Amino acid sequence: MHLPLSKQFLLYFCTIEAGFPVFKLQIIDLDMGLIDELQWRGMIQDIMPGTEDQLNKEMTAGYIGFDPTAESLHIGSLVPILLLVHLQKAGHKPIALVGGATGMVGDPSGKSKERNLLSEEVLRKNESGVRNQLMKFLDFDPSKKNCAEMVNNYDWFKEMRFLDFIRDTGKHITVNYMMAKDSVKKRIEGEAGLSFTEFSYQLIQGYDYYWLYQNKNCKLQMGGSDQWGNIVTGTELIRKKAGGEAFAFTCPLITKADGSKFGKSERGNIWLDGSKTSPYQFYQFWLNSSDEDAEKWIKLFTFLSRDAIHMLIHEHHSDPSSRVLQKTLAQEITTFVHGKEEYEKAVATTEKLFANQNAPAESLSAEDLEGMEGVIKSEYPMNKLNEGIDVVSFLSETKIFPSKGEARKMIQGGGVSINRKKVEDEKIRIEKKLLLQDKYLLIQKGKKNYYLVSFN
Repeated sequence: MHLPLSKQFLLYFCTIEAGFPVFKLQIIDLDMGLIDELQWRGMIQDIMPGTEDQLNKEMTAGYIGFDPTAESLHIGSLVPILLLVHLQKAGHKPIALVGGATGMVGDPSGKSKERNLLSEEVLRKNESGVRNQLMKFLDFDPSKKNCAEMVNNYDWFKEMRFLDFIRDTGKHITVNYMMAKDSVKKRIEGEAGLSFTEFSYQLIQGYDYYWLYQNKNCKLQMGGSDQWGNIVTGTELIRKKAGGEAFAFTCPLITKADGSKFGKSERGNIWLDGSKTSPYQFYQFWLNSSDEDAEKWIKLFTFLSRDAIHMLIHEHHSDPSSRVLQKTLAQEITTFVHGKEEYEKAVATTEKLFANQNAPAESLSAEDLEGMEGVIKSEYPMNKLNEGIDVVSFLSETKIFPSKGEARKMIQGGGVSINRKKVEDEKIRIEKKLLLQDKYLLIQKGKKNYYLVSFN
């Protein structure tokens, strides 16, 4: 969708390509609506008719639910978080729902088998962690009309009787309607089947939307594309139970260009909690993205303008080796999640580890080594080096590798370096003369994983 010409202007610019001047034309939007903005960024997959009109008509409260299945959200939750931020920036009211009740049930969407149900104690702990993270990204200033709100569906479900729920709510949604949803059909047709607990999830989530519509005047729900079936159940419940009209849109589920799962590293999930995934490791994930992914993710995960992104992509195509897209992406999203100071520490560590690989590790001072934020650090008894210890045993005892067999295999494949020197013999011994500053060893495992072992 294009804006009226009165809200656009044409930009002509010249670049040099293969030694020749090339003139290009770019349409610059002076004013884009929220839906236009999100569509351009690739953040909308399905949208209910009338949603854009509702957002253009009045300040609208919109919500997204986050089930507390872990103590921290991971980067798979970033697009939903950013949707709430975009909603608030556009003048609307974001509501973040922590699913203290739905987390006890488990969402079958996108799952091939039933989740392990968490205890109430673990769920309450997870709720607290998720709530604290969400409060970092949204503006909860009560003096603002569109201040963010945090709600927990456990608050309205904890006193509700089962019989009341199935009588007052269940009667409005037919089993035929619920079974027609893809997430339900796939599970029913699969070997694992679908328990009544999970089958009820979409009705419980639908009631969340109804409750927020009635109590918070919430007329919009957003979420991942796998949530579409659950979300429209909520709009249907609002229509039948309250005689109201509600709206929705979903964002696509993010995948990598090579087909591998987004949000995973060699160590597992990339968490938003810095104690689970250090800011350095977080920064490295984005910095090491492929060219194709970086070109897509710069739109999804940053608030940079369309102009700025177009120019970055053009600059990247002119000189891919500079990795300007990856560096900008890593800067923007690391600063957004962890703050400027942690971003700067991550850059400093990256420079110490990678910028001058040819320099001997002996040139690193104790301050350099200790200041490497995000490098996995451990201690080892100095007295064990009196007679020396073979490198395979050392790598296993320090938990750099889970077993001697894996350490030996990686050494044989040329994937282990100590103090920037590749280990070529699995029989070498770790001795005091190898220590940097008489105290440290810098271990590299594979291309990206660094460990600092200090001896005491």
